[in-house]
Amino acid sequence: MRSALRLITTTATAGVLAAALASAANAAPANPAGTSASTARLTGGGAVTSAAAVEQVSKYWTAARMKAARPVPEPKAPAGTPAAAATATGKPGSTPSAGAIASAANSLAGGDAKLAAAITESRVVGKVFFHKPSGGDWVCSASALNSPSKQLVITAGHCVHEGKGGKWMTNWTFVPRYRNGSRPFGTFAAKQFRTFNAWISSSAYNRDVGMVTTWPLNGRKLVNVVGGNGLSWNYPKALKVTVLGYPRNFSSGQVQAWCQGTTRDAGGGRIALNCNFQPGSSGGPWIRAFDNSTGRGQTNGVTSTISSTGGVNKSPYFDTAVKNMFDAQGSVT
Repeated sequence: MRSALRLITTTATAGVLAAALASAANAAPANPAGTSASTARLTGGGAVTSAAAVEQVSKYWTAARMKAARPVPEPKAPAGTPAAAATATGKPGSTPSAGAIASAANSLAGGDAKLAAAITESRVVGKVFFHKPSGGDWVCSASALNSPSKQLVITAGHCVHEGKGGKWMTNWTFVPRYRNGSRPFGTFAAKQFRTFNAWISSSAYNRDVGMVTTWPLNGRKLVNVVGGNGLSWNYPKALKVTVLGYPRNFSSGQVQAWCQGTTRDAGGGRIALNCNFQPGSSGGPWIRAFDNSTGRGQTNGVTSTISSTGGVNKSPYFDTAVKNMFDAQGSVT
């Protein structure tokens, strides 16, 4: 039985590789989706294109290293960074979620009569561990995303690339439903990253989105193991969502936390919600039509930043460009 997911105080309502190993280009040129891709790499510089390299990533992330890794700081956009308004660029659309999650008690651990509803931990959501080229081991949040490849993860752009003047992260791995050091479904090493050119060149907040193709683990693909959310784009800016992640201000980021509320237009191509999710929550999904019985829904945003006052979290508004990124990366195996 899954452990129950606990509430963080908010102002909102509260390895054998199966596939043949193939190398990929280190930095693919920009494509029509306005994005660039890169083969995942080890901290020492080698490409993660072999079983031996995947094993190196796995061995690097000892329990001690995971515990010591720090929540990645929120990104700082350079002064004068341009950003478009949060505007739909077509009709609303969505892709289906996939997989099944065993039923679990619909209550918080220990029980709390003050809570009208409870959210159980989703196994499609997990913690990301990586090394920054500029130094140090860091953590973010992320979630499995259903796609043709069944190997896709979605997170924040600053959880895969350092942004303007920076490089791609290394030794990157995803741990679904991480909890207090446990890895109930194993670790899934990155195979290829993709993010927006506007994030890489300008650290543009409205394009702080990243997608990652992972290696299969013991012959099993990520979404086939834990399930995956669908993707939504061009939906109204005022929308009820469930936000999941691992903010450091709840159980030191060791337990999945949740927040529910209705988003609003934050300007600059972003949406906002008062969740008071601190660093560590970066990249966690903002889920439309969340189903507590399955722990899934449609990803409609990802945690990008938090304000210095008021506990306001913001996400890029998911428009057609995000769907184009999904189309570009979702079939990569």
